[in-house]
This record gives sequence, structure tokens and C-alpha cells, in this order.
Amino acid sequence: MRPVVVTGFEPYGGRLVNPAYEIMRAVEGKTIEGASVVGRALPVSYKAIASEVSAIMDELRPLAVLSLGLCPGESIIRLERIGVNIADFEIPDNEGALIRDMPISSNGAGARFSSLPLRRIELALLQAGIPARVTSGAGTFLCNACLYRMLEAAEERSPATACGFFHVPYLPGQVAEALAQRGERRTGGVDARADSPSMELSLCVRAVEIAIAETVRASSAARV
Repeated sequence: MRPVVVTGFEPYGGRLVNPAYEIMRAVEGKTIEGASVVGRALPVSYKAIASEVSAIMDELRPLAVLSLGLCPGESIIRLERIGVNIADFEIPDNEGALIRDMPISSNGAGARFSSLPLRRIELALLQAGIPARVTSGAGTFLCNACLYRMLEAAEERSPATACGFFHVPYLPGQVAEALAQRGERRTGGVDARADSPSMELSLCVRAVEIAIAETVRASSAARV
């Protein structure tokens, strides 16, 4: 069986940890529903994202790609439905690029839709007691660019690859650190609102495992 790829962005914005990266590392090397899971770290670089996506697709020819990113202040796992063809950053990427009002793909569609079985995944996560919902706004930073580029690359290649993007909350330790810093006048890129919601790493990992299982099952059913 072709592998399932999980990508996770490296830390950014002054943070020392990115939950997306930690989740990716935790599921890397597992076998779920007969599919091996391959982890790939993504740089927080607009310049590099297209080549990184192409390399993943060409090297691995995956059955599916599930990409992960942090959504500060979110309390649930967001199953993103749409990637839009615009890059408009509120903060610079890790290379200092501050992109404003720029199309991601000069000749691409205005939007591309996730090809993961999102409603099936949402139901399975809720039944497992994991808060999640399908949402329609992946933002206009690197998370959205990743989703759009993955879907674009999948359309250009065969066999078909299902692609999607999940936003995850802070880890509890990140919020605890921010609270500890609140009275010390140290910013370090930590959000002004330190008492943000969070989710345990183990729960986030379980959510991704469930999503992979549902994606593989849906793919197998479609081939019958």
C-alpha cells in the first residue's frame, strides 16, 4: 500500500515548540490500517513551500497527505475544507518574508477543496470524544499555502492523492510557559493572551491516527 504522509511545520513566531511538528514526529513510522506513516517537517518559508510539496509528492507518491499547523487560541481540532489562492501574512515567515495580497499560483484556481473524507473524520473524532469540526477558513499564512499547494500538486499527478489540512491548538505546556512569563515582561513571540486553550499531545496524536484510519478505509472502499 502507498504510504500516508503527515507534515508538520517547524516552530515559528518566536515559539520554541510547534504542536504540529510534535504530532508529526509522534505518528511517524507507525502503520495504520496497513498504510505506513511517513513524517515530513516543513519549513515556515513561503519561498520553499512549493518545492517541498513537489518533493514529497514525487518521492513518495502517497495515498494521502495530512498536513498540520498551529492555530493559536483555538480549542478544538479544525478540519480545513478550503485552501484559497492568496498569501497575505500578518507576521513574517521564518525567513523574514512578509507577503501581502499575492496569489499563491499565478494561473491556479481561486480555491481548492480538501480531498480527505472530512465529515467521516469529523464524526469519528467526535465519537472518540475528541473535539473537532469542519471549518472553511485556513487563513492566508503558510498553513493555507501548504493546503493549496498540496491540492494543486495532487491534481497534476497520478495516481490520485487525497490531501487535507488540520489546525491544532497549543499544547498545555506552551500555555503554562506563557502564563509564567506574563508578569516578567518577556514577549518572545508568545501571544498577548496567555490563557489560551490547549490540547494534550496524546489526544492530538490520537486524532491524527483516527483521521489516517478513516482516510485509508475510505480509499479502500472507493476501490471496491
